[in-house]
Amino acid sequence: MLDLPPPTTTSLFVRPWPDAVIDEVGHDPRSPYVERFWLGVLGPTATWLMRRLVARLEESPAGFELDLPTMANELGLGYRSGQHSPFLRTIGRCCHFGAAALVDDATLRVRRKLPPLTRVQLDRLPEHLRASHQQWLAQQAPGSSVRAEQVRNRARHLALSLLELGEDGEATERQLHRWRVHPAMAHDATAWAVARHRAAQTAARDARAASEPPDAA
Repeated sequence: MLDLPPPTTTSLFVRPWPDAVIDEVGHDPRSPYVERFWLGVLGPTATWLMRRLVARLEESPAGFELDLPTMANELGLGYRSGQHSPFLRTIGRCCHFGAAALVDDATLRVRRKLPPLTRVQLDRLPEHLRASHQQWLAQQAPGSSVRAEQVRNRARHLALSLLELGEDGEATERQLHRWRVHPAMAHDATAWAVARHRAAQTAARDARAASEPPDAA
């Protein structure tokens, strides 16, 4: 059972939940993809809540104070305290499906993008929606390699930035894992960045050596 805000809590501070990969390949909660495919998994009220929260984060990128009774009334739920409150259960549903996460009793972090549905999630949908999702994937196929290349390049430059900040290869790969980069992509990105970083260091040393005056005879 997810830990929901305690009954005395009437507000939460909402802040963004950055994710280098999902922010690149995911879907805005207000997008047709989420409305058509995520709706049957997340549920209508939780989907509408995510739409509202992401819109507020666009207005206040650093985060904002969410008044729980006000938002509950906006969604037509009303508000009452307790873990069986419909609105608090809606927040719990967002957390259950990884769209949000309670950091503590007063802070909720929210994804600005939702990932593509997993196979298990797709199996929850009616057959016609599963077929529609398959068609959607086929339509995306011509550009899928381009998107994958964009994600790979992003991971590689994240790894290079970490090396330039002084991290070693092992620490860089671990950090990419913490940022939820796929392990295979994290390994590739780190290897690429290490080679690039070493080449840059060698070039810098050679340039310094070439600029130094020769020793006097």
